[in-house]
Amino acid sequence: MYRKILITGLMVLSLGQAWAHGDEDHGATQAAIAPSTDKPQRLPDGRVFVPKETQHRLVIRTILAEEKSVQRTEELNGHVVMDPGTGGRVQSMQAGRIEVTPKGLPVVGSWVQKGDVLAYVQPAIGSMERTNSRAEQGDIKAKLVLAEKQLARLKELSGTVPQKDIDAGETELAVLRGRSHALATGNSPEALRAPVSGVIASSSVINGQVIEARDVLFEIIDPHHMMIEALAFDPRSIHTLTGATLAGSTTELDYLGGAASLRDGAIPLLFRLTGGEIPLVLGQPVKVIAKKRETVKGTPLPASAVVKNSANENIVWVHERAEIFRPVAVQVTAIDGANMVAQGLTPGQRIVTSSATLINQIR
Repeated sequence: MYRKILITGLMVLSLGQAWAHGDEDHGATQAAIAPSTDKPQRLPDGRVFVPKETQHRLVIRTILAEEKSVQRTEELNGHVVMDPGTGGRVQSMQAGRIEVTPKGLPVVGSWVQKGDVLAYVQPAIGSMERTNSRAEQGDIKAKLVLAEKQLARLKELSGTVPQKDIDAGETELAVLRGRSHALATGNSPEALRAPVSGVIASSSVINGQVIEARDVLFEIIDPHHMMIEALAFDPRSIHTLTGATLAGSTTELDYLGGAASLRDGAIPLLFRLTGGEIPLVLGQPVKVIAKKRETVKGTPLPASAVVKNSANENIVWVHERAEIFRPVAVQVTAIDGANMVAQGLTPGQRIVTSSATLINQIR
């Protein structure tokens, strides 16, 4: 009897100790951050576990953070414009009707040489003007016949009439012939010629189309000599800019200068492409990364290293340990279309520059 009670008491005591032992912490912090598998996964503290084999497949590359002073930049909205020295427009001096050349009308994208005839314009003449012109032509022809006969008689009497009378007759005949030619060719079609060599960028011409004087019929550009006009809202930009690049590329732009007057509240700045073959078309909207004389201090990084987190903040991924990557929030300033300056990093940190977006997608 007493033996049974003693055994029961010992069992209850052991069970109570076991329950008390279950309330203790067995390395919960380490278990919370340790990966449960060998697959890429996001840890509870926000870091990401990526096995070495996966890192090789994702082609992850890193650089050491180094703080430097970098030239400050400004992003400007702009568009592609024609270089006035290498491009041109074709306009008619008079109203009329379009007539095609034997080769037909040039289409957009066609290459033309300077002086090529692109089309003809038949002048628009009213019925009254046409009647008056024909009447004047008839009068000139009659006078021309009389002048020719008078000059012929004077030449037959060259020995008895003064030479000055013969010279006067020849002069009058030449004047009448000039007037007759002018009237005959006054209604001839006007040839529209290419002012420069280049590519037809735009065309608003159709066979038989009636146009007005000074209508822009063709625009011709040289695709290798394009210019970019950007808009700035700070008047100091005219004197503080030293150069620029196109956003999304490393193509350099040569800063030509800015206007001395506002256009719709902004200051037009002009740039010229100095290197690289970029397919630009007339009127294409672009973004310009303009370089200033001022500098900004931070860690230069390629734009591919900066990604967005779930809160839409700029972050970079720091290679903290062999298979652990940690997100760090940063403030960034664009240097050009392919590089940025990040503030908020510690020198010596290893920053992911390639496949950062793939690490950012791991859940």
